[in-house]
Amino acid sequence: MLVKVVKFGGSSLADAAQFQKVAAIIKADPERRYVVPSAPGKRFREDTKVTDMLYACYERAARGAEFDGLFAQVRERYDGIIRELGMDYSLDREFAHIQSAFVNKSGRDYAASRGEYLNGKILAAYLGYDFIDAARVVFFNDDGSFNDELTHQSLRDELSRHERAVIPGFYGSMPNDTIKTFSRGGSDVTGSLVARAAGAVLYENWTDVSGFLVADPRIVPNPKQIKRITYRELRELSYMGATVLHEDAIFPVRQAGIPINIKNTNVPSDPGTMIVPESGEGDDAQTITGIAGKKGFSILHIEKDMMNQEIGFGLKVLEVLEEREISFEHLPSGIDTMSIVVATEALEGQREELLRWIKRRTKADLVELHDGIALIAVVGRGMLKAVGTAARAFSALAGAGINIRMIDQGSSELNIIAGIDEDHFEDAIRSIYKEFIGE
Repeated sequence: MLVKVVKFGGSSLADAAQFQKVAAIIKADPERRYVVPSAPGKRFREDTKVTDMLYACYERAARGAEFDGLFAQVRERYDGIIRELGMDYSLDREFAHIQSAFVNKSGRDYAASRGEYLNGKILAAYLGYDFIDAARVVFFNDDGSFNDELTHQSLRDELSRHERAVIPGFYGSMPNDTIKTFSRGGSDVTGSLVARAAGAVLYENWTDVSGFLVADPRIVPNPKQIKRITYRELRELSYMGATVLHEDAIFPVRQAGIPINIKNTNVPSDPGTMIVPESGEGDDAQTITGIAGKKGFSILHIEKDMMNQEIGFGLKVLEVLEEREISFEHLPSGIDTMSIVVATEALEGQREELLRWIKRRTKADLVELHDGIALIAVVGRGMLKAVGTAARAFSALAGAGINIRMIDQGSSELNIIAGIDEDHFEDAIRSIYKEFIGE
C-alpha cells in the first residue's frame, strides 16, 4: 500500500471540533497512514497556545513558585477535548508524571514537548492508531545537533512495525535520555523525517491556510495563491520571512524526492500549494513565484582605492566579522567599494569597535554603517526565461519613489534581492506585486 504522511498544525488541533475535522481528513484516504500532530494552538485571537502555557508553568516550577492553578488550565484544555469527543480516555497518569518532572526541574525542552506528546496520545486513541513516542525515534547528539543517520534508521525500523501510527512532532531525545526540541515550528521537520523514513509518496502539511501566497496578505490585500513551487524557491522565500513551513523541513524530503502539499484543514477540498523537487516539463510558471522581505538590517560600507587589486582584502574584512561572531547576509561589491549586509541586532555593543578594527586591519579610506535597511526578495524559476525581470522590478520601485540602497542577484538567477529603507518596505512589496501580478 502506498504511504502518505500527514502533519497537522496547532490551529488544526486546537479543540474537539478541529480533531473531528482532522479525523475525517485522515480516514478519507487510506494511504494517510502516519500522522504527526502539533500541540493545541489558539482557538481564538486572544487565546494562549498550550506550548506557551507549559513554558509558563515550568518557569514557575523552576523558581519554586506555585503553578498548580496554571497547570490545571493546561489539563482542562486536554480534558475538554477528550470530553467533547465523547472518549473514554484519561491522561491522569501522564499529568501526574509531568507535574512531578516540573518540580524536579526537567528542563524547558521537556516542558514544551509535552504539548505535542499529550495531543499525540489523544489523537492516536481517537483514531485507533498506534502511538510512537518521538523520544524513541528522533535523536540529537551531545552537542545538541540533530543526529540524522540514527534518526532515519530508528524511524524506518519502527514504522515498519506499525501499519498506522501517530508520532508527535517537535521533539526527540539526547544521548542522556533528556528531551530536546527543534526550534518553533519543528513539527514540520518531524513530519518530513517521518515521510522520508516511511518512503512516502507525499507529505501533506495541514494548517489553517490554503498554501503559500505570492505576498504577505497583511501588506497586499488578497494576494494570489502559489499553486506550485520548487524546494529552491521555497528556501529563498522562507529565508526572507515566508513562514507557512519550517525552512528545515525541506531537506529530508528533498533528499528522497518526496513532494509536499500544503493544505487547509478547514477547507480540505482546496488544492493548496504543491512543493516539488524541480519544475517539470511544460511548467507554465509565471515570471515570479513570490515576494518576501525582512526588516532589521544594516549595511557595512567600505571604500578603498585600488581595492580590487589588493589580494586578500575581502578575507581581512570577513576575519574581523568572524572574530566577533557576526554572520553576513549579502556581500555586493564594486571596484573600490564593498558592502556587507548584516543583521542590525548582531552589531549590538560592538559597533564602534567593529568599524575601528576593520579600518585598522584593511587600511580602508572609509568604513561606515547605514542602519534601517529592509531586504526584499523577488523569487521565481520563471525569471530564468523572462528577459528584463530585474528592470521591471527596479522600475516599479522607482515609480513608487523608492530608492534602492543595495542590489544582489545570485548566479542561479532564481532571485533578486534589493535593499531599501525600512520606511518604504510595505510600499515596495505592493509596487512589485502590482508590476508582476496586477491589482
